[in-house]
Amino acid sequence: MTTPVASTSQPAQIPALEAPHQDGSKKPKDKKAKEAEKSTHPLELNPPPNFFDHRLKLFEKLKAEYDEWVKKQPRQEITITLPDGSQRKGTSWETSPMDVAKEISKGLADRVVIAKVNGALWDLERPLEGSCNLELLDFEHPEGKRVFWHSSAHVLGEAAERHYGCHLCIGPPTDDGFFYEMAIPDRPVVNSDYPALEKVADMAIREKQKFERLVVPKETLLEMFEYNKYKKYIIETKIPDGTSTTVYRCGPMVDLCVGPHIPHTGKIKAFMVTKNSASYFLGDANNDSLQRVYGISFPDKKQLQEYKKFLEEAAKRDHRKIGKEQELFFFNDLSPGSCFFLPHGTRIYNTLIELMRSEYFKRGYQEVISPNMYNSKLWETSGHWQNYKDDMFTLDIEKEKWALKPMNCPGHCLIFDSRDRSYKELPIRMAEFGIIHRNEASGALTGLTRVRRFVQDDTHVFCMPSQIEDEIAALFDFMQHIYGLFGFEFHLELSTRPENYLGTIETWNAAEDQLKKALEKFYPGKWEINPGDGAFYGPKIDITIRDALRRAFQCATIQLDFQLPERFNLKYRSADEAAAADAGKPPPRPVIIHRAILGSLERFIAIITEHFAGKWPFWLSPRQVLVVPVAVPYREYASEVADRLSKLGLYVDVDNGENTLPKKIRNGEIAQYNFILVVGQDELDTRSVNVRNRDDVGTKARTETLPLDVIAEKLLALKNSRSLHNKLA
Repeated sequence: MTTPVASTSQPAQIPALEAPHQDGSKKPKDKKAKEAEKSTHPLELNPPPNFFDHRLKLFEKLKAEYDEWVKKQPRQEITITLPDGSQRKGTSWETSPMDVAKEISKGLADRVVIAKVNGALWDLERPLEGSCNLELLDFEHPEGKRVFWHSSAHVLGEAAERHYGCHLCIGPPTDDGFFYEMAIPDRPVVNSDYPALEKVADMAIREKQKFERLVVPKETLLEMFEYNKYKKYIIETKIPDGTSTTVYRCGPMVDLCVGPHIPHTGKIKAFMVTKNSASYFLGDANNDSLQRVYGISFPDKKQLQEYKKFLEEAAKRDHRKIGKEQELFFFNDLSPGSCFFLPHGTRIYNTLIELMRSEYFKRGYQEVISPNMYNSKLWETSGHWQNYKDDMFTLDIEKEKWALKPMNCPGHCLIFDSRDRSYKELPIRMAEFGIIHRNEASGALTGLTRVRRFVQDDTHVFCMPSQIEDEIAALFDFMQHIYGLFGFEFHLELSTRPENYLGTIETWNAAEDQLKKALEKFYPGKWEINPGDGAFYGPKIDITIRDALRRAFQCATIQLDFQLPERFNLKYRSADEAAAADAGKPPPRPVIIHRAILGSLERFIAIITEHFAGKWPFWLSPRQVLVVPVAVPYREYASEVADRLSKLGLYVDVDNGENTLPKKIRNGEIAQYNFILVVGQDELDTRSVNVRNRDDVGTKARTETLPLDVIAEKLLALKNSRSLHNKLA
């Protein structure tokens, strides 16, 4: 039976649910708690910081000049084409996307949050400058949601400036809301600040403050933000001399921002601060320490209530909470970001590896083991030293630089190059469950989802260019099979050439074209481009899965690499080797396909723990069967049943303790045993067991009785089927 285990693996803290809010949704339990939750600081600074007036005066002067300039622009009739092909007439420098929305319907005008003009995002109130194609996006559109949350970040920034008098840094939208980073020299952000921030934000929202856009030259921007060293750094380093960029105003706040934004703050109907954390300016630990405040917002109050329910369910499913309750794993500050898997967690870990190994055997993979530590010369050859060094653990050994491997591919290149290779050997599908270390910042470590030490189900396929399509097809089939076992849906994206790419553009274009052809052949119209997010050595297909709560996680990746074979001078003998040599042609190089399906095993275990909410399918369960005797005389038979099933490779425990029968059964249910087998006199006499299924909750009556041989056969069949359903055939 399970017993509590001390652990520093902390379940997720959900300040959005646990902290006080200005609507009073979190009620303190007693007077002392109520007093403790009160902020001792005023709602707003009075007088406000001097930089408010400085910014506004400069903004208003420039805005007046801009408005005069707009008045002088020639007015001409323009044609506005909507997505359905219909057209409307307008006037340049007067008609705005919002005007078009209002012409169509009041409901659309109320619902829309942003426009797209000729494919580019455009403020709804910004006049159109010529004939164009126009799209109107609402909050449910991914781009509309990001704009809505970006605008909400500005509202949070305004509230923070008014409450703290802080200097703002950056405030982007995220996948689940937004945040703003700020420098507050004299006080930390605490939960009791949330109601004040929400109150000031609510005041800004009620004022329906317009988002006003202005293009400002670099030298004027430096004057406008002279009080804020963080904004000045961004202006000086990101904006070329002699050029301009945009600022946006809402209320007293003026911020450096490319936009675009919603028309006014009144579009935001529900706003909540969710959490806060520490951070570094530009994510660099060598820079100033900052404070980050996160939030969420919606155009409908009902959506906020639904979001709170989602958070409650996510908190119940949190893998750190379940990991502690089920004794699966823990963390210790003596090795941050490195998981200690306990026996039951190790069962899950090993079952996943066994799953992949069984598929490797069927699919023609060869498993290898490579070193954990390499001389820096290897990483210089691979390009990691130039592009990835800051994320590696480096060591000084005998006056030379070494590093723990952050990935397996360079080692696999050495294995490929350890002897001559012939085209007849290709493809070589080289797999390794290698231990990997990456130097994640301590503040970024999060349970099993962000660790420093982990294992990947890593494979590198060395093949000829003519084999790429077949190999990628095989990888798609592999991926579909594995994800199907867990009930995951998935989405595909092609990530293309990043700024820090290695090699020639021609090679990159060829690689990207190969992946596009494969995607269009097997998933026509079901994939998207993710520009600039490829690895530095090649483009990749990223596969995003969705769990039971519809959350997205990127696990699998398929990367096409023409660079490492070049950098490691990898080659193989071709079929026409002699003729090629006579013609002076160099030996051909293999192409490498990098592949992971589970990705990091640690992260995948976190995902499936929350996906199944700790109710494991039988084949994956660390606690498959509990045998319970109804009384002391039947303990020996209970142990015999457990021993018989254990010898079949099942995870079986027996409860021969002193608790009552109902208590033992209840303990087994709480521990999430898939089946509880109850034995008494009738079962002893007939060599059988009474079967209780975990998923038949609350069954009090006597359940099905099966002969021991039959239940053993059925349990083994269920395990081998890898079914998601906890049902005996």
